[in-house]
Amino acid sequence: RWLINTVFMAVASMILTCITSAMAGYALAKKRFVGRSILFTLIVCAMALPKQVILIPLLREMSSLQLYNTIWAVIFPIVGWPFGVFLMKQFSEGIPGEMLEAARIDGASEAKTFVHIALPMIKPGIGALAIFTFINSWNDYFMQLIMLSSTSKLTISLGIAKLQAENSTDYGLIMAGAALAAVPIIIVFLAFQKYFTKGITMGAVKG
Repeated sequence: RWLINTVFMAVASMILTCITSAMAGYALAKKRFVGRSILFTLIVCAMALPKQVILIPLLREMSSLQLYNTIWAVIFPIVGWPFGVFLMKQFSEGIPGEMLEAARIDGASEAKTFVHIALPMIKPGIGALAIFTFINSWNDYFMQLIMLSSTSKLTISLGIAKLQAENSTDYGLIMAGAALAAVPIIIVFLAFQKYFTKGITMGAVKG
């Protein structure tokens, strides 16, 4: 049960973060609107903000939405990840404006232009962000500890810690749980390895 909870949390966080970050990064890179520079500056500043600083507001917000002690209380704070928006903006900067303009001239809507033109071109960045988000969500012990309390809602990290807190510690069971917890991370890395490597090399030779 703990493993299922953790996999669902990490996969949902990964998918939602990639979607929202890709759209936000594309808008900040290719759209001109009032306050764009200020908004991007706030996002960059938020990257340096420790999550402990916003813990109490987040906890109150999740409680007011009646999401406390649910998996969604851990997922939603991760979805608005400033680093994801920053990363996707940097990749979206490399999209040629001529291609976007040509799509608009051909009658493509804004959504169609984003899905069929922009999204394939920033796919390496999405692959890298997917790995970062999955690992960050999987290992976010602090947020899981604060937002989850019921035994049935725990993640595998909290479950292993709970086993260690018992009077008689079964180290074999703990090692088995730790090994099991590493398997999904390895699978996700292997699945997105091609895009991750391409994304890193693109960033290295850019400019």
